[in-house]
Amino acid sequence: MDAVRVALLREVLAGTHWPSETRRFAGALRSSVVPRGGGLLLVGTEAYEPWHLAAHLVDEAAWSGRPELEPTLVRHRVGPGAPAHLAVGLGRVEAARRGETLLVVAPGEPGEGLLQRVHDARRAGVTVLSLDGGDRELAALAHEALSVPAGPGAPVDLDTVQHLVSAAAGENAVPGPRGRPRLRDRLARLAEQLTAPPPTRW
Repeated sequence: MDAVRVALLREVLAGTHWPSETRRFAGALRSSVVPRGGGLLLVGTEAYEPWHLAAHLVDEAAWSGRPELEPTLVRHRVGPGAPAHLAVGLGRVEAARRGETLLVVAPGEPGEGLLQRVHDARRAGVTVLSLDGGDRELAALAHEALSVPAGPGAPVDLDTVQHLVSAAAGENAVPGPRGRPRLRDRLARLAEQLTAPPPTRW
């Protein structure tokens, strides 16, 4: 996706609730991961691993000067010999406590096992956020949810929404020494992120 197509996407979505909804959700994410807090945990479903969102949030954390936005990717299956940043299993969700944030990305059904872990984490005081495909149980467990039902005629899909959320996550952060990039620069940067292969570490 090039910068022109990204700009066109933003223009098309300007007549919908998606720009404001993704900014709202990104704001909830920013406010839940306070500096020196317990950190951000990112988990998908057994069938869907949100490594691309993890990589974009790592970039956004570095660009915005908010290291607390850098997530720990929690995986349902960890292969032998996985590097440390890809070797965090579901036990990390079970160990989560007050002050931490759990972001769940679930295009389809999250599964009973994950739902139970999310429920237990919320009871332990963890702030739960959900980017989902319309699962009511998961959305009900979340303090903040953004549901993106799939289907013919839908203006966006969950992958697009993840890109918009990650791009917005650092927008209200303190700008770097050169000041805040112009909209055109941010669109070009987002286009590069969308078209780039996954970073080597992912």
